[in-house]
Amino acid sequence: MWRVKSLDAILATAQKKSLHRSLGPVQLTLLGIGAIIGTGIFVLTAAASQKAGPGMMYSFVIAGAVCAVAALCYSELAAMAPVSGSAYTYTYAVLGELLAWMVGWALILEYAVAASAVSVGWSGYVLGLIENALHFDWPDMLQAGPTWSMNGFIPSPDFSSGFINVPAIIVALAVTLLLMIGTTESARVNAALVLVKVAALTAFIVLTLPIIKSGNFQPFAPNGWFGPEGTSGMGIVGAAASIFFAYVGFDAVSTAAEETKNPQRNVPIGLIGSLAICTIFYLLVAAGAVGAIGAQPVLGADGSAVQPGSPAFTAACALAENTSKLVCSNEALAHVLREINYPAVGNALGIAAMLALPSVILMMIYGQTRIFFVMARDGLLPEAFAKIHPKWKTPHIVTLFTGMAVAVAGALFPVGQLADISNSGTLFAFFMVSIAVLILRVKDPHRHRPFKTPLVWIMAPLSAAGCAFLFWNLPHDAKMVLPIWGGIGLVVYLLYGVHKSHVGRGIVDVPELDPNAPQVPVPPMPGASTPGEDNG
Repeated sequence: MWRVKSLDAILATAQKKSLHRSLGPVQLTLLGIGAIIGTGIFVLTAAASQKAGPGMMYSFVIAGAVCAVAALCYSELAAMAPVSGSAYTYTYAVLGELLAWMVGWALILEYAVAASAVSVGWSGYVLGLIENALHFDWPDMLQAGPTWSMNGFIPSPDFSSGFINVPAIIVALAVTLLLMIGTTESARVNAALVLVKVAALTAFIVLTLPIIKSGNFQPFAPNGWFGPEGTSGMGIVGAAASIFFAYVGFDAVSTAAEETKNPQRNVPIGLIGSLAICTIFYLLVAAGAVGAIGAQPVLGADGSAVQPGSPAFTAACALAENTSKLVCSNEALAHVLREINYPAVGNALGIAAMLALPSVILMMIYGQTRIFFVMARDGLLPEAFAKIHPKWKTPHIVTLFTGMAVAVAGALFPVGQLADISNSGTLFAFFMVSIAVLILRVKDPHRHRPFKTPLVWIMAPLSAAGCAFLFWNLPHDAKMVLPIWGGIGLVVYLLYGVHKSHVGRGIVDVPELDPNAPQVPVPPMPGASTPGEDNG
């Protein structure tokens, strides 16, 4: 289980069974922007306000700072190993197969659950347009899933908020079909959607910044830094832990390395460039939203702080005096514009979000399917997950499987809870990448590094510590999801992956489109069995 697949073997495998390289630096940066700017600013602004009030401005800075140092670690590894798989591949090369499997399993929580969260965010804007522009009352039971709480280790639903989110299902399946058609086509559509999204956010900034009222920033941190006593995942740091998932687009860029032209140069450009551009947008838009109408949280019936998406929060937002507050809106930015007497622009922004948020869903599902693809290519998942469509040249089976899972989660969970669950997997994966960079500097110091993390012995530990700190400040239920999900993954690995691993069997996969080509043996890794034997 501790066998390591060397970087040389990883690169050789990718060359023998690779995806088509079609993405350049501009496309890659646009893919990153498309993945980063989305639900985190269009939707989760409301959830962050409920946790931190105006102090969410600091939350964006904290989350962005942790993401920045993690991006530097990702850049070094992605440039050294320009193959699909992201944190999974890097962990396999440095820390061994068992931890690589656990990282890959955790990345399901990052990508698939994040895609579900964005699907729910898209649904909020679509339903807002239907209500405000078309004056149609969509049935309440079909516009949101239930709210969930943990009854011990058993999830318990509350159907007072809704039964199933139909629009979220529709958008998740539509994006899945687009991804099955082809990567290049998806990137072209994404580039157009990124322009729409940036234009909408720019219009929001232009209209809100001139009318900022300083009084709307007071009290600045109504729930403090870590939330009132007895709460979890609240306050400025709790909000930072929740909205961190909105920055994970740079990770999706690294998973596209195997489909990137000149990856040693272009991957670092896409990673760091997209992160820098998006952080500026986040801060400006958040300042405009808070300054225009305020961002104070609502309180439960007993006057206590309540989690966004909880039954107590739903009840508080149902009160007449709270319905117009930012924290209670499912379409935060469009709601702000309507409140400051720009209803037409608000509806236009809603249309822009409706058009643009699918680009984020696209990149999340894209990243997840490529991780499944490379895990199957390594033998840890069934071979069917690595099959490439003869016409579309995409891993169509795993794309359809992922899209259906995203649709189900989006139909049944609220956006805030999905974001927190996504972060539990995200932060674990980023933590492992930070450690892998340091270990590889010691184990293989002379390997060519097209991009080197500056001050690595400071940046990488900061990244690892920052990820652990934010994970600790997630809500209790979200933190519990990771060990439970990880336990399920460990069982799957012990029953299947440990016996089917290509590294353990001493073989390397061959191109899917050349099934008659002979398998190429590789020297067994330390602790690996000979071909045909199981190695636990």
